[in-house]
Amino acid sequence: QVQLAESGGGLVQAGASLRLSCAASGRTFSRLIMAWFRQAPGKEREFVAAISWAGLVTYYADSVKGRFTISRDNVKNTVYLQMNSLQPEDTAVYYCAADSSTGVQTSEAKYDYWGQGTQVTVSS
Repeated sequence: QVQLAESGGGLVQAGASLRLSCAASGRTFSRLIMAWFRQAPGKEREFVAAISWAGLVTYYADSVKGRFTISRDNVKNTVYLQMNSLQPEDTAVYYCAADSSTGVQTSEAKYDYWGQGTQVTVSS
């Protein structure tokens, strides 16, 4: 089992930055594919970013490419999502997810473990 705990959400104005953190426990973190998803009100949950075991491979949704950066610290068992130039359409609950298989995936169906989510609200 893997336990995931997100933090760092909040209310910001458009153009601001936030950094989300997700602390993992319960399994060898360095062997987990990690990802961020988000769900806006009234919408389905969508992929945001994912990162490979060693952090050498990253994938991003087109909507966040160039603004968001995913990274990980395998000593601290933590994955981060640096979000810059936030826009109102980025408002959502952001979820951390972990996949114990190999290969970076963008489909939420591939992820075995999920955090409770952290709210990000961007005002215009």
